[in-house]
Amino acid sequence: MKALFDSVSYKCSTIVTKSYSTSFALATKMLSPSIRQDIYNIYGFVRFADEIVDSFHDYDKEYLLYKFQEDLDCALKNKISLNPILNAFQYTVHKYDIQKDLIDAFMKSMRQDLDKKVYLTHEEYKEYIYGSADVVGLMCLKVFVKGNVEKYEELKSSAMSLGSAFQKVNFLRDLKADFEELDRTYFPDADLKNLDEASKQKIITEIEHDFSLGLKGISKLPIEAKFGVFTAYKYYYKLLKKLKKTPSKKIKNARIRVPNYQKMALLAGSYVNYRLNLI
Repeated sequence: MKALFDSVSYKCSTIVTKSYSTSFALATKMLSPSIRQDIYNIYGFVRFADEIVDSFHDYDKEYLLYKFQEDLDCALKNKISLNPILNAFQYTVHKYDIQKDLIDAFMKSMRQDLDKKVYLTHEEYKEYIYGSADVVGLMCLKVFVKGNVEKYEELKSSAMSLGSAFQKVNFLRDLKADFEELDRTYFPDADLKNLDEASKQKIITEIEHDFSLGLKGISKLPIEAKFGVFTAYKYYYKLLKKLKKTPSKKIKNARIRVPNYQKMALLAGSYVNYRLNLI
């Protein structure tokens, strides 16, 4: 029975989200049940693609990503896949009419991660950020507005800025792993071997600007999505503040985290702001 297989597929996407990112899973749980599963479905898809290029070092990553792309194309065309993650994702894509060009841009950035190590120009950097983060924000926005084209266009720019902010925070937090383990340098104009406070501050100022633009859009989101997205915003902004206070040398040698007790405090604070209509 297809309905049973679909149910299993959705559960797989939920498990992937909760297993790979407790912070994102917490924020997603704050979304309305009417849209929560579709965000799990999107995350499961992007997580699997990202894991191929970032984690499967003992395997042929290029072949695995090629097969993933091939299976993705078949899933989108036939509206079914024996890969439960892709089966769940294609359902959400068709349900909300998520544009193929967003998916293509994401997969293009994943392919870049196979062999591109250094982003020397701002144009290359912006293109990668768009494909790896902005379009994911836009896919989620499609779900948040439940396919409302007018609302989507109104919030599109803010969703992209928020996606950029989240990704850049990840880059700064994971600087040690990206540079030492994957030999990648995302930030142009920054010498990661000799990262100083001035370079770090320039990056943080850029991220703060993205957050400012993203916050404006959160206040205009439908009620079903607002609390969950605001929770994610508060978590990543807290992480940015910790990175801002951390000396540049320490950022290069450690992965900065937000402890669980602080996550709970952020959740409580977000809920108060939400109930008092402060967002």
